[in-house]
Amino acid sequence: MRALVTGAGGFVGQWLCRQLLRDGWDVAGVTIGTLPEPGILTGSELAAIHWRGVDLRICAEERRSMRSLLVAQPPDAVFHLAGIAFQPSAGRDQAMALATNAGGLLVLLEGIRPLRAAGEIDPTILVVGSGEQYGRHDAGDLPLRESAERRPQTFYAATKAAQEELALAACRAEGIKLIATRSFNHSGRGQAPSFLIPSLVARAAAARAAGGDVAIGNSDVIRDFLHVDDVVSAYISLVARGTPGEVYNVCSGSGVRVGDLAAEVLAAAGVRAPLRVDPALQRAVDVPALVGDPAKLIAATGWSPRRSRSDIISDLLDAAS
Repeated sequence: MRALVTGAGGFVGQWLCRQLLRDGWDVAGVTIGTLPEPGILTGSELAAIHWRGVDLRICAEERRSMRSLLVAQPPDAVFHLAGIAFQPSAGRDQAMALATNAGGLLVLLEGIRPLRAAGEIDPTILVVGSGEQYGRHDAGDLPLRESAERRPQTFYAATKAAQEELALAACRAEGIKLIATRSFNHSGRGQAPSFLIPSLVARAAAARAAGGDVAIGNSDVIRDFLHVDDVVSAYISLVARGTPGEVYNVCSGSGVRVGDLAAEVLAAAGVRAPLRVDPALQRAVDVPALVGDPAKLIAATGWSPRRSRSDIISDLLDAAS
């Protein structure tokens, strides 16, 4: 089986490639810029991936590169992870976020269509979206099912909603086998320190070394976290057993208050330090609670999470030591 992974050099992309290789897949990885250093992937795993630098933004002049890759490595499955994943970055450069998060899918489909029409490929395509698409809902509505109204409150969430609509339209109109996810928060070893749990781990380490308090943003928001290892397992399961044209939450089904999460990190790090709310770390738009219901994913695939939030924290602490 051959897999094409866009965004393969990113945090989740590397974890996904790692699992695909271990499952016996032949993996082609699309990334922009230099290849990742060994870390999430071993040196031998990096060497086993067929890497190709392709800029998937709709404004790019590299569409021929995508088609040549599809010809050279005709995929049975495409995992479309490429995109701007950090919400503040999407807000700062909205044109780039739209070109990457929605336009990148159009460039991918443009490469697939003629080869599919010629009978050369007909891959199942997993398009990774975000739980942020749901926006604000009453606490009584949680956990959110896929039938819940989407109310994106940030530009990042809006671009992911647009990506999903484009994917489902291509499935309905052309029969392309597209499956969409709404993936909630996830973390693990190798995630950028700008994200919540890695940033808390770094601040805990700093407090252990130099004393003082630990700054956090909005301590009262509630989020649903999965270990990245469980996320990539869900993606592979959806390609194997999901239904084209359907949308699936990828989430744990339980939420944690950020202040309590920070306390968990400090306890695991063996740090006694007070928490301090720092307005500079708060976002102008922050959904108070975002928790998903994974029942549809579980029913379709038999998937279930194997790792806990404590595993995320311990893995990050081990990586930082």
